[in-house]
Amino acid sequence: MLNRKLKAVMTAAIAAGIAAAPLPSVSALEVSDPGYYDALKGQNVSLNVYNWGEYISDGSEGSADVNAEFEKLTGIKVNYSTFATNEELYAKLQSGAVSYDIIIPSDYMIARMIREGLVQKLDLSQIPALSNIDPTYMNAAFDPTGEYSVPYTWGTVGIIYNTTRVSEPVDSWDILWNENYKGDILMFSNPRDALMIAEKKLGYSMNTTDESEIRAAFEELKKQKPLVQSYVMDEIFDKMGSGEAAVAPYYAGDAITMIDDNPDLAFVSPKEGTNTFIDSICIPADASNVQAAHMYINFLCEPEVAAANIEAIGYSTPNTAAFALLDEEAQNSPISYPSQEIMDKAETFLVLPDEVNTLVDQLWTSLLSTSAAADERSQNGNSVVPIVVVLAAAVGVAAWVMLSKKKKPSPPPSDTDDEEEYEEDDEDEDEDKEGEK
Repeated sequence: MLNRKLKAVMTAAIAAGIAAAPLPSVSALEVSDPGYYDALKGQNVSLNVYNWGEYISDGSEGSADVNAEFEKLTGIKVNYSTFATNEELYAKLQSGAVSYDIIIPSDYMIARMIREGLVQKLDLSQIPALSNIDPTYMNAAFDPTGEYSVPYTWGTVGIIYNTTRVSEPVDSWDILWNENYKGDILMFSNPRDALMIAEKKLGYSMNTTDESEIRAAFEELKKQKPLVQSYVMDEIFDKMGSGEAAVAPYYAGDAITMIDDNPDLAFVSPKEGTNTFIDSICIPADASNVQAAHMYINFLCEPEVAAANIEAIGYSTPNTAAFALLDEEAQNSPISYPSQEIMDKAETFLVLPDEVNTLVDQLWTSLLSTSAAADERSQNGNSVVPIVVVLAAAVGVAAWVMLSKKKKPSPPPSDTDDEEEYEEDDEDEDEDKEGEK
């Protein structure tokens, strides 16, 4: 892959003490029909694109700058911003606070948005490059008619770990609950992926709607929480790249990028099974520039553009023409294109009923709002200590009152009230200190 090879050359040059020249820029990306992209030139059109972080070829490390190439080709200004989770995208879209023309959600979120009328049907006649997409990835369960989305990438979720920090074999989600790595474990900062891992660990389907199974999975996440250094999305790149953490679950494409940056890292698909996903391009229902949005989708489906994106971000491509342009290393990557055995154990997220989504959201909020220290005390049985302290204080107060009654037949009520208030203040202060630890 071009950008990685250039990076390797630069790294070798620096190691050899050679002054590094700026990375060469990639030449203009060829498209199948340049005239198609002339339709809106000179009309001062802009396009609001909302995508995942680290999810497009942006010109860094010698890669193509896809958005800049689109602007030069079409005269359309691209306003590009990023989100970290499907849930963040959904909340922003549902609020109506910002209008987007292009979004790139994942499968289950697309199904939810279709159901709620948040995305519009595409005019497939305006996307001639759609013919490059492998039919295998079209008309998936989340968009069975193929009218609302165009596949952008696909991939799986697995475990990325530092081989210098993790000494035992890694083949199971159980490693993320291993006490040996307390404080060195990262976890997804989104409910669906985190819940999937706990469900797979317990042998459940990641699409279960059984409340008892969902609650059991969240109990697993509560047990894990005291071991977790932090809940992350894009922050994982810095943390795993620098060795700040030892093990984490994440997306296969990003794992490739992290391994390129830190060769001590490795990636594995857990034996219990995992999620395989498709991220697709959609046009929101309230998009302002629908024609330009179709043009952008078509551009992303152009073979050289799609290949440039895959080379830069490391994910798997559903674009057969783009796949043919990749080098053999990329085409044969077991991370990007895993074995059939792994795929046979993988599931795709389905959209959950509204009542299940509400339950998951409530349990997730509760999980994150509970302090790790409180979780750990509860798991270690230490939660009984505050109760003992309160009972001891109550006994002490009762004894004091009895002694007072013996010495003073008619003690002023205010003395007892003050003492009880003092005891209550002490208890409140103790509880506050416990919460600060």
